[in-house]
Amino acid sequence: SLGRVDVDHVITRKMQLIAEAEQLKPAFMKEVDSHFTEFVNNLVAKSALLDSSSSASLFPASCSEKELHKARTLRAPPEHGKIFTARRSLLDELFEVSHIRTIYHMFIALLIVFILSTLLVDFIDEGRLVLGFDLLVFVFGKFPVVFCTWLSMFCATVIVPYNLFVWWAQGYCSSSRQAVRSLCYGMLFTLFQTAGLGLGPTYIAVSYALPPASRFIVILEQVRLVMKAHSFIRENVPRVLSSVKDKSSTVPIPRISQYLYFLFAPTLIYRDNYPRNPTIRWGYVATKFAQVLGSLFYAYYIFVRLCIPQFRNSSQETFNLRGLVLCIFNSILPGVLILFLVFFAFLHCWLNAFAEMLRFADRMFYKDWWNSTSYANYYRTWNVVVHDWLYYYAYRDFLWFFGKKFKAAAMLSVFTVSAAVHEYVLIICLGFFYPVLFCLFMCFGMVFNFILNDRRKGPIWNVIMWTSLFLGQGVIICLYSQEWYARQYCPVENPTFLDYLKPRSWSCHMKM
Repeated sequence: SLGRVDVDHVITRKMQLIAEAEQLKPAFMKEVDSHFTEFVNNLVAKSALLDSSSSASLFPASCSEKELHKARTLRAPPEHGKIFTARRSLLDELFEVSHIRTIYHMFIALLIVFILSTLLVDFIDEGRLVLGFDLLVFVFGKFPVVFCTWLSMFCATVIVPYNLFVWWAQGYCSSSRQAVRSLCYGMLFTLFQTAGLGLGPTYIAVSYALPPASRFIVILEQVRLVMKAHSFIRENVPRVLSSVKDKSSTVPIPRISQYLYFLFAPTLIYRDNYPRNPTIRWGYVATKFAQVLGSLFYAYYIFVRLCIPQFRNSSQETFNLRGLVLCIFNSILPGVLILFLVFFAFLHCWLNAFAEMLRFADRMFYKDWWNSTSYANYYRTWNVVVHDWLYYYAYRDFLWFFGKKFKAAAMLSVFTVSAAVHEYVLIICLGFFYPVLFCLFMCFGMVFNFILNDRRKGPIWNVIMWTSLFLGQGVIICLYSQEWYARQYCPVENPTFLDYLKPRSWSCHMKM
């Protein structure tokens, strides 16, 4: 009215349209499946007689698909934060199409081939079937220490941030020194984040010499809880400040049950309430956890068949350019398979299983990252959960603090933080400093982010993106595996600080 737009009404209307679109998706996907099957049959029957006009007649709803895609990727205006709405994960929708589901079956067939090849080779070498899983037992060792560490981290995250916020909020309105009060409680919260959740779990992982997978559990939970606690404080402090400014009689303090739900919910953005499904499909939960377990064994056979035989004796070979190139290209296949497994097992199966148990309705944990023609789009769609946290609490807060003129600096800061955290996780979990991922992230990742930007739309750019992803995965698997075995075969007595920083794989062959 009078030239003003009611933003809340517009957002509410868009939410209603999204909900209606989500209700139509199952029928829409079944219709696409039938039309696609008919299209393939006609293509085989008519062969070269099928022209572009007939293919266009088979898919008359292209415009509605575009609108549906826009609805799926809807983002709230920056001042309103992230919008949560009921929607399914993309793979759950795609698997309703039988032709897409066949790709999933092909990966299962490849796992069966890995299992058969391992059993047959062991039977030929040993004369009997060897069904041991020594590698899995090793990497997930010392589980009681892992569980106790996680329980301590979780209980501390439940008690400390929530109570610090409640104590600060209850006395903020009547305090005569509000700035000093906020500074003191802010320092206490920062101390907890740094020492309680930061140094404590790291010290336990290193001092107890936890195996790699056990360290991954501890460190990834450490990072998750740090991000969760930050989101809770970041979302609720402005609400208290706004209520004090408006001289409200009540202080908006979330219930402990709401905070507990958030700690388990598959999101890093705090809200008092989320869209909820009416029921829990326990069969769906069991299926997702079974797929996680299957992915774990899939990764085991990839390492046993493709990685360990290649890298076990690599430390005995001279480090040279030819060997490095061969190593990288031989590592592309296991690297890409591991990439797919991490995506499928964690971003799809694990998060969907917890979302189903909590009746958490917003399942957009990822988007169609495989269709990306730019690295900028790939970073936004690969892991939506983490991207949302970085966008709202790192990128936008940077612009709020320094001004909107520093968008490039804000993007660089987000890249740096993300690269540093990824490298920190690998340093602690693998037990050595070898910043391969950090260099790839900060050098090639930043360059590709500006070169392969959103203006690149042709299919050739999707090919370029996949090629660079393949090569990057080969570099990561090759160099980290070489360094791991070099550290095992060439230990250094009384190592100095430089010995921890210098790659052992560059000189290990000279000591054999």
